Amino acid sequence: MASALAFVAVLLAAAAAATSPAAVAATTLTIQNLCPHPVWPLITPTSGQPISDNTARLDPNSLISLAFPPTPWSGRVAARTGCDAAASPPAGCETGASPPSTVAQLSVHGGGDIAAYSVSLVDGFNVPVVVSPQAVGGGQCPVLGCVVDLNCDCPPGQRFSDGAACRGPPEYFKGRCPQTRTTPGDVETVPQSCRSPGELKVIFCPPTMLTAAAGDMLIRTVVASS
Repeated sequence: MASALAFVAVLLAAAAAATSPAAVAATTLTIQNLCPHPVWPLITPTSGQPISDNTARLDPNSLISLAFPPTPWSGRVAARTGCDAAASPPAGCETGASPPSTVAQLSVHGGGDIAAYSVSLVDGFNVPVVVSPQAVGGGQCPVLGCVVDLNCDCPPGQRFSDGAACRGPPEYFKGRCPQTRTTPGDVETVPQSCRSPGELKVIFCPPTMLTAAAGDMLIRTVVASS
């Protein structure tokens, strides 16, 4: 009888471990640079511990992967450009270290649970950025962001650093990139409820995640099955 009870206890313990938050795979942050020039990612936590020392340089077609902590984490990811290649940490960056810059906003609630994400142009624009969830556990997980180089047609009075970045205005940004946030109260036009993504991928200068329709650039939407 005692041995049977011990066996049941082991089974219950195994079941509890399998369903506990610690058993859920943590979400990974992957940053990929598809720009034709180097970038230096700047990852700034707004809640939670730092996950990067912000010294990495990403050459074209390269990427890095970082682990989110098992506890809730929120933060911002931007691409610094034109930095002094000989300096470590990066210094003298032309854009991205401060506004105007494109910002990916990420929030993971620990243990790979619900993730929230967006691409903000509230602080301006320097490079195209999208956030693409991968290996999702369910819900609606659209690819969000901007695939258009908004520096090209930036109004002359809004250009920054010889055209390397653009300050706005918000209606210009929203008209070209509707799946971004361009004012503090702005939201995207597609719903989002992304559960347990194994990876949040931030892509700088994405070339292929769009389709052309009537002259507009539309971001492909990925919806995970529940």
